[in-house]
Order: sequence, then C-alpha cells, then structure tokens
Amino acid sequence: MFRNLRINIFIYYFLTASTFLAILHYMLNIVHVQNTFLLAVVMLSFVTIAGVFISKLAIDPLQEHVRNLQNLSKETLHELNLPITTINTNLHMIKKNMQDEKDLKRVMRIETACSMLQQRYNELDYMIKTQSVQEIKENFSLEALIQERIHFFQAIYSHIHFDCKLEPTIIFNDKIGLAKVIDNIIHNGVKYSPNSDKIEITLHDFTLEIKDYGSGMDEVELLQIFDNYYQCNENMQGFGIGLGMVKRFCDSHKIKLSFKSKKEYGTTVLLKF
Repeated sequence: MFRNLRINIFIYYFLTASTFLAILHYMLNIVHVQNTFLLAVVMLSFVTIAGVFISKLAIDPLQEHVRNLQNLSKETLHELNLPITTINTNLHMIKKNMQDEKDLKRVMRIETACSMLQQRYNELDYMIKTQSVQEIKENFSLEALIQERIHFFQAIYSHIHFDCKLEPTIIFNDKIGLAKVIDNIIHNGVKYSPNSDKIEITLHDFTLEIKDYGSGMDEVELLQIFDNYYQCNENMQGFGIGLGMVKRFCDSHKIKLSFKSKKEYGTTVLLKF
C-alpha cells in the first residue's frame, strides 16, 4: 500500500513541477507577459491547487488505513469483552462451592490473570477513545483509584506491604491515564526494591507521594530517567519507556511531577495535582 502511495505521490509531484516550469516558460518566453503581478497570481493559484491535490493524494489513503485499524480494534475489543466477563462470572460461581484451599488458590491466580486481561482491555479501549476525543476527563475519587490499584498489585505481589495514608480527594482528570501512571510508579517501586517489602503511599493536600526503599538513584541517573529506553539496571526486565510516558502524561494534564532519590536508600515520587 505505502509503496504504491510513494510512487503515486512522486509521479504527481514530477508532473506538477514539469507543468509549472512549462507554464512559466510559455508565459515568459512565448507570450512575453510583462505584468509580473498577474504572472505571480497565476503561478500561486496553480501551486495552491496542486498542493491541495497532492495533500489529498497523500492523506486520504492514510486516513482510510487508520480508520480500518480503529474499526478492527473496536471489533476485537468487543469480542474480547465477552470471554473476560464469562470467565469472571464462572469463577465467582466456582469459588462459592469450593472448599479445598489449594483449589481456591489456583482459582484466585486465574482471577488475578483475568483482572490483568481486563486492565489491558480498559487500556486499549482508552487508547482508541483518545484517538477520536482530545480529552477524556471526569470527576472521581483519587483515594478510591489508588486503593483499587493497590488491591490489583497485592494480588500479584503478595509479599509487598503497602502502608497507605489516603486523604479523601476529588479531582477532575483522566482517570484511566492516571491509573496507568500510578501502576507504572508502583511497579517500578516493587521492581527496584528486591530487598524490601514495603511501599509507602500518602495522599494529602492534593499531593500523592509513593515511596520505596529500594536501590535508589544518584543525581546522574535522575537526569536520565525520562529518556526513552533508559534503565538504571540493565538486568531488569522491561523496555525503559514507562517514566517517559509518566512525564508526558503529567505535563499534558498539568500535574507537577518530581523525584527524590538516594542510592541504596530508595526513591520517592511526588505527584502534585
């Protein structure tokens, strides 16, 4: 598709440039037009019309391609929602009649995995919506969102103790995008704290503080954390793009983001709303 598009644009551009030069040569050397203002108006009109057609030739196929991808994504999401709901419903029914502790643990692991799929579903749905709507904002309880995300992580990292002090706080923001930001920060706190089992989360005066007691960072590392593909520890799994996404979200939603960190003492992330 894109190869043919490039060829078509090149051919159209070549023909347009050749026609432009031919008209200019005709008007200057054959017709001997002396009125430069009239010549400029004619040439400008020709260039404008040619520009409109070349932009249409370039953009229309891309718009169609994006539209098809969006429709495919929406249809796929719709099909995914049904099995996720079915699994969740049946798991709840199975748990009611289950007594064996080992079997219950297995069911809980399936339930956790299903919750992760549901989260990915919500994020994909969110990404599709942001393509058509500039801002997806709503009033919501920030402390309730934090508790929801902590509950999600406790199911995955049962060894981590979350020490929370959350003040009731209502904000107007992008709830799903902010959930991704909180997830990323908490996940980093757990990932870079192999010798610690504690994460402190405080919400006070429209300021969210997430503190870990992990490996921490020095001043040089702090200057690089927002660079895409940068990782403090190359042995850790991941792609090093999370904090770049966090910063872009905070900048675009007027959230003041700051880090405090010390090597071997841990890291504190502050989000000021």
